Amino acid sequence: MVMVDRLVGIVDKTTETAFLVREDNVFCINGEFREPGLIENMAQTAAAGVGAKPGNSGGKAPLGFIGGIRNLKIDGFPRAGQEIITRVTVLHEVFDATIVQGEVFLEGRLIAGCELKIFLINT
Repeated sequence: MVMVDRLVGIVDKTTETAFLVREDNVFCINGEFREPGLIENMAQTAAAGVGAKPGNSGGKAPLGFIGGIRNLKIDGFPRAGQEIITRVTVLHEVFDATIVQGEVFLEGRLIAGCELKIFLINT
């Protein structure tokens, strides 16, 4: 399942992506993109940033999984047809684990954020 449509940009340790919420998305319930989708979108944004780093073959995003979530705060849910912008900043990298701060924006307003521990495996 893909929760990122395009890479907006990478500056230093921060990656930004865009995603258009579709009605048929598995995490879209009654027209709203719900909690698991917002979290997965942040995790895939982190993976996209790693995959786009120089030296990674073809910009292919690595395989990864979420190892932990801290301080999750959600202040709204995007509706089908709306585009979200997600910003993920790497806080720490230790062995195969990457700790990131994720933020999701809707129409310029912060609607969700958390700290994620992500384990990435380059394939």
